[in-house]
Amino acid sequence: MIPRQIIDEIIFRNDIEQVIGSYVTLKRAGSNLNGLCPFHNEKTPSFTVFPATKSFYCFGCGAGGDVVSFIMREENLDYVGALELLAARAGITIPTDERPGERDTVPRKRIYEMNLAAARFFRECLWDETYGRDALRYLTEERRLSRSTINHFGIGYSPNHFWLLTNHLHKLGFTDEELVVGFLSGKSQKTGKPYDYFRNRVIFPIIDTSGNVVAFGGRVMDDSKPKYLNTSDTPAFKKSRHLFALNFARRQAEERMILCEGYMDVIALHAAGFENAVATLGTAITSEQARIFAKYTKQVVICYDSDQAGQTAANKAMRLLESVGVDVRVLKLEGAKDPDEYIKKFGADGFRRVLDQSMTGFDFRLGNILSNYNLSLPDELIKASSAVCAMIADAPSEVERDICIRKAAAQMQVSPDAMRADVDRTRRLKLREMKKKQSQDARASLKNLGDRVNVDSAKYIRANRAEETLLGLMLIYDEFRREAADGSAGIDGGDFVTEFGRRVFETLCQLEQTDVGFSKAMLGQYFGVDELSRIEKIEMERRNLARNDREVFLAAIRDIREEKRKGTEAQDPFADLRRKREANQTKKENKNT
Repeated sequence: MIPRQIIDEIIFRNDIEQVIGSYVTLKRAGSNLNGLCPFHNEKTPSFTVFPATKSFYCFGCGAGGDVVSFIMREENLDYVGALELLAARAGITIPTDERPGERDTVPRKRIYEMNLAAARFFRECLWDETYGRDALRYLTEERRLSRSTINHFGIGYSPNHFWLLTNHLHKLGFTDEELVVGFLSGKSQKTGKPYDYFRNRVIFPIIDTSGNVVAFGGRVMDDSKPKYLNTSDTPAFKKSRHLFALNFARRQAEERMILCEGYMDVIALHAAGFENAVATLGTAITSEQARIFAKYTKQVVICYDSDQAGQTAANKAMRLLESVGVDVRVLKLEGAKDPDEYIKKFGADGFRRVLDQSMTGFDFRLGNILSNYNLSLPDELIKASSAVCAMIADAPSEVERDICIRKAAAQMQVSPDAMRADVDRTRRLKLREMKKKQSQDARASLKNLGDRVNVDSAKYIRANRAEETLLGLMLIYDEFRREAADGSAGIDGGDFVTEFGRRVFETLCQLEQTDVGFSKAMLGQYFGVDELSRIEKIEMERRNLARNDREVFLAAIRDIREEKRKGTEAQDPFADLRRKREANQTKKENKNT
């Protein structure tokens, strides 16, 4: 079995858009991508890639899953074979001498203890004249950080030595296995011995909101590559669920937070008084991180680099943040490539002025669209108008659409009434297509006839519906999965009527209860490609529904248990009579008391 840590790294390095895009011609459709399905013949695209959830689904044939299950289908490989192909594509070596599940054996608490010891070691090295002189000069002179700021963030330095940290942690009682699992050491392919993972880098500790050091980011002090080296996922850390400096920023975040690209941008902003700044950890923002923002703040100002890559990343971040109900604004910095440079040039007051002038999400998108067209040419103006109308049509509020129409029409110098008519027509077409699709899906799934994945679904329609509701919620929300796994939700596998539903439920609970926690990527070890497609469909359909709250979660559990009771009583011809007698006995007892 390939360790969970390696699987997560393989999936992280194989971007689903790029991998599937090498097999399928994909076109942007809002926040997703569409194309012709490679698994069945079709003329109209029904195959969709969802970058936000790192998944795909075909509404024509039902194929779905993540990047691993796509390769399983496309290359006709088993789960391990698909992982090996993706590992080779990303330049990852899968250890051949590692015991099955080796990386899953180190408890979270042990990782926390080891990281704390490492953070202290890095900090001591920075202030040591022998090891840290150049690093301290880099931070104080080149990056202009005060000593108090360096101490505040716990910044350290990893000397250019292969075994300094490893030997230090060995003396404290930490084992080779713990060092490798925690990504503080790598393992030599020739000798099998550990070596320091971070070398000759300024080190930024990643601290969670409980004060635990969960990971590290290391930056070079010159132009060598890679510029940053980050801890990969461990039993104590999942990069998609943490934000750098959130432990500080959450205290200042009620009204607004600033989202940056890099550690140095965040540190520079905090030092200048903007203590509500955070950054993602070397990756684009994820849906889990978007939910973190929604938990702490009302508004997020995206302050990414001014280059094309930064603006593209801002677009993706905007879509995810808006999907969780956060007010999003975008800050475009003129005269500097990033917040750190801007503050050095124009000071804190200059940054505060431009921060208050940040653009709304609509203004940012509108500007990006119009920049692609020459509006003085009629043909270009028509194309630009069509793109703008398609964007405005997605706005749910009529008032919002009206404001956007008037603003766009003024900039493009076209009639607001004409643009409003185009927006309304586009919106009607989109609604008609959505209803048509919903109707087709409903007819196709009627009574689940011919279902070869869940053969019990046609026999137990109501039970299957309730089971899929619960499973969908468990796949999407960590808190619901934890409650089901620890038994506090009051349901177990024995309450399920369908065999497939029971297997999925028990697997989700089993993975959640491991030391490293649940990872959707691990499901490929337990289910085939058709079953993975069904699991993907269950999650996707649940995400698209308006209500996914605790009331729905508890109602699904009640329905599952009720359907199980009905099924049990159906096999007992005296169950109805016995229940009536019990009810009469209860009435008599109540009357006597």
